[in-house]
Amino acid sequence: MTTTLRALLLTALALLLGACSTLDRSAAPAVERQAQWVVLPFANHTETPLAGQRAESIAEAILHSQGISKIKRYPGNLQQEALFDAGDRKQQEEALVWARQQGARYALAGAVDEWRYKVGVDGEPAAGVALQIIDVTSGDTLWSGTGGKSGWSREALSAVAQQLIRSLLDAGLSAAR
Repeated sequence: MTTTLRALLLTALALLLGACSTLDRSAAPAVERQAQWVVLPFANHTETPLAGQRAESIAEAILHSQGISKIKRYPGNLQQEALFDAGDRKQQEEALVWARQQGARYALAGAVDEWRYKVGVDGEPAAGVALQIIDVTSGDTLWSGTGGKSGWSREALSAVAQQLIRSLLDAGLSAAR
């Protein structure tokens, strides 16, 4: 009986370690859900084309699900997503100028550091994202969080990224009014 129980515990532990995530985040600010929000372009630090835009779409949908209804997204025709672009900061500053023109109170900015299926037999999905909530008026970062998550071999990469971004935003919006 103890051998069977030990085998079950080891199997359960192996399953838990198979889909791991790591999160680091600052304390949640008291932001207003009813304020005007914008989603700024996410930097793409991966070799996967359009990973930043994919993460932006997921983040915008999660913001809506969190009760933030006034959201504008930085216009696609102003975005430049190039791999290994050194102009990320310049583009974020231009996007903040645009956000101020829109009368936004808060901006969600981000960077995608991993967006791929791992090489190997199982091909596990892996995503790494850093997010920031920015006070548009001052440009101050009110909250930041970063995390990485890998999933099971049969999970979609977008599902793993959605779980990761939701975990981060849950933490960042936990003190929202």
